[in-house]
Amino acid sequence: MDSSQFTTEPSSNDTVECDFTVGDLPGLRSSASGADRAPLMFDVIIAGCGPTGAVLAAELRLHDVRVLVLEKETEPASFVRIVGLHIRSLELMAMRGLLDRMREHGRQRPARGFFAAIDKPAPQGLDSAHAYLLGIPQPVIVRLLEEHATQLGAQVRRGCAVADLEQDDEGVTVRLADGEQLRSRYLVGCDGGRSTVRRLLGVGFPGEPSRTETLMGEMEVGVPQEEIAAKVTEIGKTNRRFWLRPFGEGAYSVVVPAAGVSDRAEPPTLDDFKQQLRTIAGTDFGVHSPRWLSRFGDATRLAERYRVGRVLLAGDAAHIHPPTGGQGLNLGVQDAFNLGWKLAAQVRGWAPRTLLDTYQSERHPVAEDVLDNTRAQMELHSTEPGPQAVRRLLTELMDFDEVNHHLIEKITAIGIRYDFGEGPDLLGRRLPDIDVRRGHLYGLLHRGRGLLLDRTERLTVGAWSDRVDHLADPTAALDVPCVLLRPDGHVAWIGDDQQDLDHHLARWFGEPANISPEQPKRPVRRIGTGRSD
Repeated sequence: MDSSQFTTEPSSNDTVECDFTVGDLPGLRSSASGADRAPLMFDVIIAGCGPTGAVLAAELRLHDVRVLVLEKETEPASFVRIVGLHIRSLELMAMRGLLDRMREHGRQRPARGFFAAIDKPAPQGLDSAHAYLLGIPQPVIVRLLEEHATQLGAQVRRGCAVADLEQDDEGVTVRLADGEQLRSRYLVGCDGGRSTVRRLLGVGFPGEPSRTETLMGEMEVGVPQEEIAAKVTEIGKTNRRFWLRPFGEGAYSVVVPAAGVSDRAEPPTLDDFKQQLRTIAGTDFGVHSPRWLSRFGDATRLAERYRVGRVLLAGDAAHIHPPTGGQGLNLGVQDAFNLGWKLAAQVRGWAPRTLLDTYQSERHPVAEDVLDNTRAQMELHSTEPGPQAVRRLLTELMDFDEVNHHLIEKITAIGIRYDFGEGPDLLGRRLPDIDVRRGHLYGLLHRGRGLLLDRTERLTVGAWSDRVDHLADPTAALDVPCVLLRPDGHVAWIGDDQQDLDHHLARWFGEPANISPEQPKRPVRRIGTGRSD
């Protein structure tokens, strides 16, 4: 694709933002003078078109940000690996009108057995309309998210690998492997655990290297299910990194320790699986016809920072950890929902001064917590006597509903509370999909805007109406008078005072829009009331 076909200057309604922090940050190279710089072709370039990159592209396009996604692979992955969307990710998909599309291609499972595969019933009272796990083939979820992004206007270029980058006080120059140069205001590395963007930035990736390797794949078996179940139950008493689980249509998910098989740098083979199955179970169960085969380790690393000037990191480029608990894809998708509206606000020119910095201050601690709980889970998979004793104790403790509830909320990310300062417990938390006058709350968030949910019918979003919607609904299922929701569904303010609301509107959504005396005031968009302020 010839980059010359793209617009080289902002459209007439674009607000050109400025970011003067670049020159003060370490590790940034000087660029040519402004007169010698290539024109800006895009607002944001995203490296990587996995789930994180595709969600981020779509979130930016909801705010008319010009987005290009670069994917080094020429074709989407062909192997059919099943991934799980946890409760919080399902809620976010519902907020953007994507959940029904996802459910058409997935299979729902109860929200249980997530923590170290300790199989306890799902706790009562999980505060979500989507309290289940949705298993969905990874190529399908990538395709659906990419289609969503392109339908909104994002452009995706495959077979394009980032080779180098250079940033200055106006933008980022990205050089591709074939020598082509592209220029944008911002660059986001969503390019995986071996991120080229992170390496070029020189951002540290401290943590622990992999100590334990595990084989994972999906394949068919040649023995009855009853025989498999009996053997798995027997071995599972002492070996937590071994299982065969049916996945429908005759396929099984197979997990087995990788010790003693082929070099870790080489892709595993079906013979590797057969060898390990015979070593541990005394039989290879007649496995055949693999759909996909992979190997993973327990390396655990977290980027020292998520932003250097105009370049940011998200998803596996910012954090890696073992797949126990199934949190990796979900963590990256949730990064994208947190970052998207903030980066769009920066590009559009209305972001408060510190808004973009809240991406790291909010998401870095969340990743730290995920890394810690995966470390704990991996210890509980150990066959050593000490970890097994702790596992037995935790299994007993999970019979207490409070413990089970806490661990489920941790794994599924519905227990996250961002630090927005002092206030009620709901402040900083996500608001569930409550009933409102027009049906359900999440149906009002498809456009990725803020929302004032007002039970008093006395408040207004005033000159922030270009960024925040207003629903005056005394019937809303809330225990507080009013809440201000950010585009990611987290509660940014609780109260009933207009002056206090205005302060928090400015905190999260910038200065109110300037309206000239000659220009008539735009009516405030009130959802479902039929009237304007």
